Amino acid sequence: MEALTGFAVVCAGAGLRGMLRHGITLALRLFGAGFPYGTLVVNILGSAVMGLVIGTFAARHVESVHLRLFVTTGLLGGFPTFSSFQLDALTLWERGHPLAAVGYVVASLALSMVFLSGIIIASRRWG
Repeated sequence: MEALTGFAVVCAGAGLRGMLRHGITLALRLFGAGFPYGTLVVNILGSAVMGLVIGTFAARHVESVHLRLFVTTGLLGGFPTFSSFQLDALTLWERGHPLAAVGYVVASLALSMVFLSGIIIASRRWG
C-alpha cells in the first residue's frame, strides 16, 4: 500500500509539472519562436528550484518520503527535460544557426549547474 501511495504522489507532482512547463513555454513564446526560450528557462529554473529544495530538505532535516517524492521526482524530476533540450539545440543547428545552438547548449548546461550548486550551498547555510 505504501508503494501505491508513492506512485500516486509522484503522479500528482508530474501532472502539475506538465502544466507548469507548458504554461512557461507558452508565455515565453512572446519573445519569439526562433529560439527555445521556454526550454532554457525551464531547465535553469528547474535546476534552481531543485537546489533550493534539496538544500532546504537537508538543512531542515525533512524526513517525509512523500514530500520528497512529490517535489523531487514528481514535480521537478522531469520539469527540465533533456530530450527537449537536445531537440531545440538540433533544430537551431539545422535551421542554420550554429552559434545560437552552441550558445544555447553552453548557457543551458552552465547556468543550470551554477543555479543548482549555488542554491544548494546557499539554502544549506540559510536553512
